[in-house]
Amino acid sequence: MTQPALSVQLTGQRNGFLLDVRFDAPPGLTVLFGASGSGKTSVVNAVAGLDQHATGRIALGGHVLMDSATNLHLPTQDRRIGYIFQDARLFPHMNVRRNLDYARRIARAPLDTTEWNRVIDMLGIGHLLDRRTANLSGGEKQRVAIGRALLAKPRLILADEPLAALDEARKQEILPYFERLRDEGDIPVLYVTHAASEVARLATTVVALDQGGVVKQGTAADVLSDPSFIPGDVRSVGAVIEAYVVTHHEDGLTELEAGGIPLHLPRIARDPGTRLRVRIAAQDVILSRDKPKGLSALNCLPGKVDQVHLGDGPGAVLSIKTPAGRILARVTKRSVKAMSLTEGVQLHAIIKTVAVAPGDVGGPKD
Repeated sequence: MTQPALSVQLTGQRNGFLLDVRFDAPPGLTVLFGASGSGKTSVVNAVAGLDQHATGRIALGGHVLMDSATNLHLPTQDRRIGYIFQDARLFPHMNVRRNLDYARRIARAPLDTTEWNRVIDMLGIGHLLDRRTANLSGGEKQRVAIGRALLAKPRLILADEPLAALDEARKQEILPYFERLRDEGDIPVLYVTHAASEVARLATTVVALDQGGVVKQGTAADVLSDPSFIPGDVRSVGAVIEAYVVTHHEDGLTELEAGGIPLHLPRIARDPGTRLRVRIAAQDVILSRDKPKGLSALNCLPGKVDQVHLGDGPGAVLSIKTPAGRILARVTKRSVKAMSLTEGVQLHAIIKTVAVAPGDVGGPKD
């Protein structure tokens, strides 16, 4: 059996908060996903060594970072973790070059020119090396912060809501770099977020937390496509399907294919043949028992009701099996009753072309 990249077992009670978190993360980018108060910060602090009173065991590959049974708690500086914060936390009195080199010098690691050039090229920050960090945009600062973490020769990258402080444009600028870090690097990443769109686009593995415990673990498609899993905000409910780019049309639309079904989205800057993940928000799906005619929506997927999850309020979330993959639809209980939407019912799921945002489209790791 392949050894997990990261193994976490944490238990205990602190300040009235009960924590019982256990998961094994494979190589790649593992997302800790959950609402505020779910336990993400407690896990992050324990992994980083910032909570010397944590109880349990944490191992990174073959290296044990913490084992309360043997009173082992490696100090943070000995854990070899590259940390990327919400705010870049760069040194304002240093230029970009010196910021990048800081962590290496603290770790007393020799300068690896090949690795230095690879990281600089991957992040596209060569032209920034001599600039002061105060003169950088938010997106540029985060790219430098990612580079600094990578050049520290870490065994693990810990990214604690690294996009939370950025506006939407800067988020779209940074997301591809995390995709490259996931796909091209050999360093496991533990990525913390409460944003479903980031989970859908980036995660190799998702560990969903709620009230101090793990409520679900699996791929992004497995976790996000569960109609009973409501990640804090019901508006963030949505499933993930995989598709590939077929062609780009002159009217600004990109045609995808998913399970033999054509999908049209606003232009995606990817070459034909490129595989993609597409997150479809449940609130953007309309259901019809009959095949619709005369609609402006271009995307219509035939499917069958797989599960019906009735919420505490007036809403319901339905899981729909389609040739393109499982999608979710958020409707009212009144519609469920009026349309007799029960398991096994055949219907059509309609998705507006412009409803899928650019941040909901990204490339999966092969």
